[in-house]
Amino acid sequence: MPGRPFLFVPGPTNVPDRILRAMHRAMLDHRSSSFPKLTRSVLDRLPQVFGLTGGECFVFACSGTGMWEAALTNTLNAGDKLLAVRFGQFSHLFVQNARALGYTVDVIEAPWGDSIPVDKLEAALANDTQHEYKGVLAVHNETATGVTADIGAVRAALTRANHPALLFVDGISSIGSLAFKADEWGVDLAIAGSQKGFMMPAGLGIVAVSAKARPFVDNATSPRAYFDMRPMRVQNALGSFPYTPALSHLFGMDEALNMMEEEGLPNVYARHAFLASGAREAIKAWGLKLCAVRPELYSNTVSTVMMPDGVDAAKVIDHAYRRYELSLGAGLGELGGKAFRIGHLGDLNPLMLAGALSGVEMALNDAGVHVALGSGVGAALTYWRANAPAGVGEQQGR
Repeated sequence: MPGRPFLFVPGPTNVPDRILRAMHRAMLDHRSSSFPKLTRSVLDRLPQVFGLTGGECFVFACSGTGMWEAALTNTLNAGDKLLAVRFGQFSHLFVQNARALGYTVDVIEAPWGDSIPVDKLEAALANDTQHEYKGVLAVHNETATGVTADIGAVRAALTRANHPALLFVDGISSIGSLAFKADEWGVDLAIAGSQKGFMMPAGLGIVAVSAKARPFVDNATSPRAYFDMRPMRVQNALGSFPYTPALSHLFGMDEALNMMEEEGLPNVYARHAFLASGAREAIKAWGLKLCAVRPELYSNTVSTVMMPDGVDAAKVIDHAYRRYELSLGAGLGELGGKAFRIGHLGDLNPLMLAGALSGVEMALNDAGVHVALGSGVGAALTYWRANAPAGVGEQQGR
């Protein structure tokens, strides 16, 4: 079929032509005297996207899952005990990753569609009078359920409990798209991947380490090899890497940072809120519900849409893909067959999202979910015409 397929999963996201052109180049010698310029351009600018000062960022050739491992093994000792909240598939996988590495993880369960129960978290921390918990695992944006958690409230709970545990935060589907405030929230290890807000192909994992957590990297006793930050730190200071880096991806990341700086991070965040608000108006007009149980939890990067009883979401997703070349995110874990996900993050504008919403309407009707064609699209367009992202000038066409 002519034209481009519509990619509206919550990662990987659309890769802008600028980034594709930046990546499409001949390889260079990563030991040459000119290579450190690229390394420094990327590493010096990444902290601002995390809201980090006084710490450091590391880039590895892997996905965000690898950064779970890097964050844990570089700051914890073998057999350490952790506390986590599980409220979706990716918070579940974060726990599984930690347990597979040999750490003991106590889990506070929360309903999928809800967020981190800060009161229960604080109580567990306060009861840990011997400070056996060495870290708290939290997910900022639960990609499976479309819920954004209040990480500042998690840090406040740690503070009130006077607990020294490190705060590990998965920001894979938020960093670069939603405001992330590592310093303000007291995040010690923040994790991201290249394929979402950074608008790149999958392949780079990024971890930001706070000033508080930096000494832990030198003293941790957990086994580590490829993900060892110590040789990375030494070589990065020289503008190099301890092994062959993902050169094309580094060129792409450099261009992605250029694009984010040109737009301005506050405008990036405002655009995502603007797009998400239109998508939610469409979902409401269809008479469908989000998985997220309260408006204050709604994610601005992904909307998880619940299906009516008796409708298999997997069939809607497959039909949208095969008939209309529209890729939607699948329901994961407990939501398998019960929900589909609309990713609205990265290199995206209202007209692109409107096209995806029209495809959803057709696929829903084909699957027996009768919505008036144009109802959701019209609701989104009405919202976008009547509003503008924060920081955008006078609206047109009103």
